[in-house]
Amino acid sequence: MKDKKWWLLGLPVSMGLGVFLFSEHLFKMGMSGHRGQDPRPAKAQRKFGYQYYRYVEWYQSKPKEIWHIYEPKTDDTMVATFIHNQEHQSKKTVIIAHGYNGNRETMSGYAKMYYDMGFNVLMPDDRAHGQSSGKYVSFGYLDQLDYMQWIDRVIKQVGADSKILLFGVSMGGAIVSMLSGNDLPEQVQAIIADCSYSNVKDEFNYLLKARYHLPSMPFEALVSTINRHRLGYYLNDASPIHMLKKNTHPILFIHGSQDHYVPTYMCYENYRVTRAPKQMWICKGASHADSFFVNPKEYQKHVQEFLRTYFK
Repeated sequence: MKDKKWWLLGLPVSMGLGVFLFSEHLFKMGMSGHRGQDPRPAKAQRKFGYQYYRYVEWYQSKPKEIWHIYEPKTDDTMVATFIHNQEHQSKKTVIIAHGYNGNRETMSGYAKMYYDMGFNVLMPDDRAHGQSSGKYVSFGYLDQLDYMQWIDRVIKQVGADSKILLFGVSMGGAIVSMLSGNDLPEQVQAIIADCSYSNVKDEFNYLLKARYHLPSMPFEALVSTINRHRLGYYLNDASPIHMLKKNTHPILFIHGSQDHYVPTYMCYENYRVTRAPKQMWICKGASHADSFFVNPKEYQKHVQEFLRTYFK
């Protein structure tokens, strides 16, 4: 009888330990770094492999500069490629933010699109991605600090009369959306966010249910607490939707109608809270982060129309 009592008392402890260990596993799986320079396409883009690698070849053929910035709080160094548009001698620069598990080279298609529009192109590797250092992915929250430095670097390089466009896809879309609520230099004129989530907490809960069929509690609270201990912020703090409420810059939202990784309704949420001049395009039939490949002509058309209206 006593043995049974001790077993019953130990059961909640074992279950609690199991929940914590699984939460630690979720944290490491989601936040661990993704280094390397292999420009492999994302899963959804593999069917567009021919076009994708043509863009990579273009990127590799262009003369470029390698830039570095240093983050003293974490002792990390971030790396970026700057492609000066020698054909147009332009004062326009687009800063391109890549997605989760990507690197700057995976954004070659977008870089070529903007280069052909007359832009200089800056393509950073985000924290814990590509050649940039960092142990954990910050999903945009800490990347904001780096992008403020990248903006300043562009202004110093191109001049005080620079005109800057912020552009990002997936996690990169979240980065530029979060940047929108910051006190940005006057040289930043517009923002384009492709398939951004509305909030890291909401995205975590969505994937937890979709992939593991698990409720948000207690896993989200535990992972968020672990994240706060390791990186200094709770998941709910990494919130594009919160920062977009403060945004005063014109912004274009792009999303695929069949996005089941960052659900399309998050685009509508981000659009709804934005009070600044705004446009939205939902690409019919596109899944996550492949609107550019599903319908490249329409993609470029919507970008150009937005820039003609708001990027003076």
